[in-house]
Amino acid sequence: MKPTASPQPRRAAAAAFIGTMIEWYDFYIYATAAALVFGALFFPSDNSLFSTMAAFGTFAVGFFARPLGGIVFGHVGDRIGRKKSLVITLLMMGIVTVGIGLLPTYAQIGATAPVLLILLRIVQGIAVGGEWGGAVLMAGEHAPKGRRNFFASFAQLGSPAGLILSLLAFGAVTRLPEADLMSWGWRVPFLASALLLLVGLAIRLGVNESPEFIASREQAEKARRKEQAPVFEVLRTAWRPLLLCIGANTLGIAGVYFTNTFMISYTTQQLHLERSLILECLFFVAIIQFCVQPLAAWLSEKMGATRFLALVALLAMASPYPMFVLVSSGQGPLIVLGIALAAACMASFYAVIAGYVSGMFETRVRYTAISLAYQICGAIAGGLTPLIGTWLAHTFTGQWWPMAVFYTLIATVSLVCVLALARQYARSQRLELA
Repeated sequence: MKPTASPQPRRAAAAAFIGTMIEWYDFYIYATAAALVFGALFFPSDNSLFSTMAAFGTFAVGFFARPLGGIVFGHVGDRIGRKKSLVITLLMMGIVTVGIGLLPTYAQIGATAPVLLILLRIVQGIAVGGEWGGAVLMAGEHAPKGRRNFFASFAQLGSPAGLILSLLAFGAVTRLPEADLMSWGWRVPFLASALLLLVGLAIRLGVNESPEFIASREQAEKARRKEQAPVFEVLRTAWRPLLLCIGANTLGIAGVYFTNTFMISYTTQQLHLERSLILECLFFVAIIQFCVQPLAAWLSEKMGATRFLALVALLAMASPYPMFVLVSSGQGPLIVLGIALAAACMASFYAVIAGYVSGMFETRVRYTAISLAYQICGAIAGGLTPLIGTWLAHTFTGQWWPMAVFYTLIATVSLVCVLALARQYARSQRLELA
């Protein structure tokens, strides 16, 4: 009798998708609120540039906290278990997001309000810093042989799904009268996270521990090997691939915050478009991104991951120029088409890069290594991208080419690092066979 295939790979992929969707929903509603309302609510000023930059500054703070989350929860995931780490990070994220929704504003408690907002944002960043690597590994390490990149892509699929939910939530509340939006409407998307948290926990608790992690721990126990902290082992033995993985992640991280966060403030403040229009356009772009990512993961299996990543990075380098031309028209369908051109390239890269970089490290330090790579890149590229974009937009008022060049540089960094990773991996394989 033919044995029944284990449902765990599909269950792990589903749990990775649902869990990261909830985490990214929480993260994106903060990003959207920072672009739309946090400047006025927590950093009121007669200068709109100051308020917007201050709000995006708190957004960046969360990114700078993410490497700490990668170190702490990478250690938990590599030494105690992937599953335990993921349950803790999901709980942290949900509780903090609800806390932001209950936070008094500057008008109510003065300077204490932005201080509390920053503190909660730091905890949110730590939670996301520990979440991503574990979700990628739980899906990828449960995958059938040869399908790691495809199954790991389900963790990446949570990003556009979370974006869709966040845009639906904010799209609904931005239709409220301005007074209602600024007094209580903006809180609703944050408070709704409590319901999503319960669903995510129920699904995540039903997944077994990663089989690769269990095998690695059993091997270590048999060998009675004294192990140092994973972060020190990574920095000592794998710092070259770590640096290259940081660079390789740039397009997938910075690109999404350029198209989905910075473009909100750019279109509303520089082009003077309605908030509801740009949120509606980004909603359709997010649906396109959601559909593109599984197709990209499947195509990468056919083409080879390195070749596929290099191709979409090249396309991404060219994508911002038609994007800005079409967005500048101010017409909804053309805005969707323009942003979708850039987002499709970015999403294709993002779908594949997680599984790709996870194969560069040994199981016993993999959680820590890929978390560090992703979160350090997030702190630099993700946290600073909206700030740099906003500065460029105000410095070169009426000109979009400096921002397009900035996006091209983002894609170029990823292309160069992916090609360098491929060469280093091939070299290490030859050395092992020698």
